[in-house]
Amino acid sequence: MIYELIIIGAGPAGIMAAYEAKQAGLDYVVIEKGLIGNTIYNYPVGLTVFSTTNELEFNEGDLKPAREKPTREELLSYYVRFVLDNDLNIKTEETVLSVSEPPAVAGGLRHFVIKTDRTEYVTKHILFAIGAMDHPRKLNVPGEDLPKVHDMFRETYPWVKKKALIVGGGNSAGEAALFLAQEGADTTLAIFRGDWENTDPKQGCIKYWVKEPLEQELAEHCLRLFFLGKVIEIRENEVELENENGDRVVIENDVVFVLIGSDADLTMMKNLGVATEQGKYGEVPVYDPETFETNIPGVFVAGHFTNQRHIKGAIDGGRSAVKSIQRKVAK
Repeated sequence: MIYELIIIGAGPAGIMAAYEAKQAGLDYVVIEKGLIGNTIYNYPVGLTVFSTTNELEFNEGDLKPAREKPTREELLSYYVRFVLDNDLNIKTEETVLSVSEPPAVAGGLRHFVIKTDRTEYVTKHILFAIGAMDHPRKLNVPGEDLPKVHDMFRETYPWVKKKALIVGGGNSAGEAALFLAQEGADTTLAIFRGDWENTDPKQGCIKYWVKEPLEQELAEHCLRLFFLGKVIEIRENEVELENENGDRVVIENDVVFVLIGSDADLTMMKNLGVATEQGKYGEVPVYDPETFETNIPGVFVAGHFTNQRHIKGAIDGGRSAVKSIQRKVAK
């Protein structure tokens, strides 16, 4: 069977694309190496998502959280329920291993071959709707491979009364520090002074709704700030840091969370010949902002690794990409 469209990734962009593809009557399938809404699944347990419902939902009025903003659990349930209610063709826990474009078959039909850890697919169009959280950035310092070092924060309770160090300057690091401090961990946030003092929401700083309670924890001496120069070494029971003045400091430590961002893996797209450029948040594929098609005909992108990093942009991108594909198919 040759599909009209294969979507890689079942986050908000991939789910929206699947819905549009089904509405358009396209033969499609979604391949997801994790779970439905995998990025949201990896949010901290109990997190309140500080976006308004209209920025998160597929259809206006569908998402009805108990309070003004939904929790991780409410949002995840909404996305899963949307998939089930609309009977979307999504295959989870199936990993894409390679994507290739063989020579055109008889008649000049352009197609792509997708190999997974289960089977092989052939499609006329492909939509990459993958996230970036699976490829966290590293400090590249000695000791970063110790079992106590984590690149994802999920919950507080294993670390109550433990000495926790969080390294990072964005919302994820701020939320982790806040949750740990509030739940009884001896918490230190190692952050560049510029990141702490930055108040421009467009620059990836800690948002005010996290910053204000962090400042309260500081005032109550439940949290410490360390203005970072760099991390020198992570050891079994301590961490050596350099402060902003160049002085070295060793602190006792039980657990380290390195939350300094992530980058998408663009390897499969590059292997197809997709051009990339430096975007606002890092390297991104080159694509038409109206159609979301790349320089390789039939290859589309949407989601976290494009310039549309937020959920609403991902949803809109998935919708626009499939409408573009629908127009191509109709010609």
